[in-house]
Amino acid sequence: MTARPLVQVTRPSAGVAVLTLDSPPRNAFGPPEGEAFLAAFAELEADPAVRCVVVTGTGTAFLAGGDLRLQQTLTTPEQQRAHADHPHGLSAAMRRVEEARVPVVAAVNGDVAGGGLEFALCCDVRLAASTARFVAAGVNVGLILSWYRLPRTIGLGRAKEMLLTGAAYDAATAERWGLVTGVHEPAALLPAAVALAERIASRAPLSVEATKACANRAFDLTTEEAGRLQRQTFLEVFATRDHEEALAAFFERRPPVFERR
Repeated sequence: MTARPLVQVTRPSAGVAVLTLDSPPRNAFGPPEGEAFLAAFAELEADPAVRCVVVTGTGTAFLAGGDLRLQQTLTTPEQQRAHADHPHGLSAAMRRVEEARVPVVAAVNGDVAGGGLEFALCCDVRLAASTARFVAAGVNVGLILSWYRLPRTIGLGRAKEMLLTGAAYDAATAERWGLVTGVHEPAALLPAAVALAERIASRAPLSVEATKACANRAFDLTTEEAGRLQRQTFLEVFATRDHEEALAAFFERRPPVFERR
């Protein structure tokens, strides 16, 4: 019998792909899952027809982060460093998502903790099921996680509460604090995420990709550096055929046809 793939890929509409992690019971993200995820994601990112990706999980967990049982077997600093830097590990997947040309929407279908929360923070937009719970679990297992991205997403005070308590926060709180931008009933979550992805995919792709890349740097630049980057990137997209098409479609009141050039 053929084993079920750890990552399932579907393309529900033009420009949109859905990556579903299927590693029950908690979708723990070990090297096998990482290898499958990175291979699938690389294929989608290399396809210019893909303009937005949705990532979700099966069952009642979005992504549980690293496999704690595996980590218990790592008894030396060398083993621990090798595991953290594994080319198919969670850290590699997070970097790939964060630096990807395509925007990534996280459809948080269930509990997300520790490294799973860190992965969700690397996505560009997050939606959640009403049943989802969010845990900055580093202090619960004697580790340190999410201290960089979480304060940038929800502010320092709220982030410190999550980080220092390791408590579970419901989806309504996550939305109120800006950790997610929308909460949906479980059955409506994926359709809502796909609809959002379709909207993103319908915009001028070079403009979307440049906007993501610049926004990723927003907290790291001085005012002067940001001004230079804005001018440089604005002039680059201003000179594109897609900019001309977007304007023409706007004035002619028709859907644009973008060519990524």
